[in-house]
Amino acid sequence: MTSTFHRRPLPPDLVAFASAEGRTLLAEALAEGTAVAFFPLVAHLHTQAEPAWCGLGTLVTVLNALEIDPGRVWKGPWRFFGEELLVCCKSLADSASDGLSLDEVACLAQCNGAEVRVERAEAGRLAVFREALVVAVSGAEGPFLVSNYARGPLGQSGSGHFSPLAAWHRASDRVLVLDVARFKYPPHWVPVPRMFAAMEAVDDETKRARGWLAVGRAEAWQPPADVDTLWNHLHALAPQSCPPRPAGGLAPRG
Repeated sequence: MTSTFHRRPLPPDLVAFASAEGRTLLAEALAEGTAVAFFPLVAHLHTQAEPAWCGLGTLVTVLNALEIDPGRVWKGPWRFFGEELLVCCKSLADSASDGLSLDEVACLAQCNGAEVRVERAEAGRLAVFREALVVAVSGAEGPFLVSNYARGPLGQSGSGHFSPLAAWHRASDRVLVLDVARFKYPPHWVPVPRMFAAMEAVDDETKRARGWLAVGRAEAWQPPADVDTLWNHLHALAPQSCPPRPAGGLAPRG
């Protein structure tokens, strides 16, 4: 008989967002102005549609929070980001089987109207991360921070994961992780040094440390009409870092 699961218990040293302590941390962060990003992000918080689509689910949350027009229909007459629109750098089938690397998520964000800065969580950069975090959570219009981390150092099950970071509590030095795998773990507060350690973990595919992305709106964004336009746009922005286009094209699935 196949085992099934209904969520996982959050490790006791992490603070659940909806707990009494979690609500207190948020209230205090709001009072200090270090949870401004919480509102646009939580308004668009998306549960990833496939077990390996944490990168896509995170981007759906962030791109919609940035109010970027995808230029393509989502459902009915509405233009809105869903995972099925994020197809310019890797096919949905490959994303479902292999997941996404930090650079691949940056690629997807960039070719969908975002300006992206890639940062690696390397030794000695904790202060850099904390500074970037404070700046990001203190504004409502981006750039927003996306964390790519290993679940193991947080005492969680699973391997690599992506989620947006929405707030920082100064006194406890904790960051609010809006986990897009909401079927598994609720949003939760994590000590910043521990979050950084989880991002320092090496990605088995790339053999490089994980890290974070600062994702904001690109200044000169013209929504593309089709995937070919997306691909050409990406090459114009970053011809050296753009991955080879998969054979057979990247037509969106209906």
